[in-house]
Amino acid sequence: MRFENKTVIITGGDKGIGRAVVLAFAKEGANTVIGYNRDLDSAKKTGRMVENEGGNFEIFKVDVRIKEECEKLVETAVKRFGRLDIAVNNAGVSTMNWAVDLTEEEWDFNMDVNAKGVFFSCQSEVKQLIKQGNGGKIVNISSIAGKRQAMLLSHYAASKFAVLGFSKSLALEVASHGINVNCVCPGLVRTSMQEREIEWEAKLRGMSKEEVIDEYHNAVPLGRLEEPEDAAKLVLFLASEDAAYMTGQAVNVAGGLEMAV
Repeated sequence: MRFENKTVIITGGDKGIGRAVVLAFAKEGANTVIGYNRDLDSAKKTGRMVENEGGNFEIFKVDVRIKEECEKLVETAVKRFGRLDIAVNNAGVSTMNWAVDLTEEEWDFNMDVNAKGVFFSCQSEVKQLIKQGNGGKIVNISSIAGKRQAMLLSHYAASKFAVLGFSKSLALEVASHGINVNCVCPGLVRTSMQEREIEWEAKLRGMSKEEVIDEYHNAVPLGRLEEPEDAAKLVLFLASEDAAYMTGQAVNVAGGLEMAV
C-alpha cells in the first residue's frame, strides 16, 4: 500500500470529494485526520466508513477561516499519529449570483473559505513539515473554475484562481525543503454542493433543473458528470512518490471540460 502509516489531513473530509479522498487514503493504509466544520454526523459517518476499511482516523472540527483552528488541526494530527506527511486542503464553499448582484457578504464568504482557508491551512502544515525535516506533500483543491470563466460564479472563480496563484508561489518557496505543492482542478462533480448549485442556477436563469443538468452533460466531452472518486484518484497520485518530480502544477480532472490549459 502506497500510504501505509502515513498521516494525512483532509479538510472538508466529511462529505463529497473530501470523503472520497479520506476513503481512498484509508484503503491504502494511511492514518486520516478528517477536518469538518458544521456536520458532525457526516464526519462520524465518514469515520465509520474508514473503520470498515480497517483504517485509523481522527475527527476534528475546524473553521479554516480561523488561523488558530488550522494550527490546532495540525497539532491534533501530530499528537494522535506522531507526525504529518500529507495535507489535502479541500474545504470549500459556493454561492451563485449574477456578478452585478453579488453582495459583499457573498464575495467575502467565498474568498474567506476557499482562498484564505487554503492560506491558513498551508501555513500551519508547512511549518510542521519543515520542522520534521523530511519533506511532504500538499494538495490543494482548486477547480476548473480556477482556470476559466464560470457564469454565476465570478466570486467563486476568483477564489479558486487565488488558490492556484498561491499554491504555485508556495511551491517555489518550499521546494528546497522537499515539500511538493500541487493543485487538483475538478469539473462538474456530483456532490451535495452541485445539487444546491443546480437549484440556484435554474432559478437564476429561469430554467428547469433538468435543463441545467442537460447542459452540464453536454458540456463534458466524456459525456458524464464527475464522481468524487475521479478527483480522489488524482489527489492520491499527486500525494504519492509517483509524482515526486511534480510541484507547482494545477492538474485538471474534468472529463475534458477544459482542454486549453
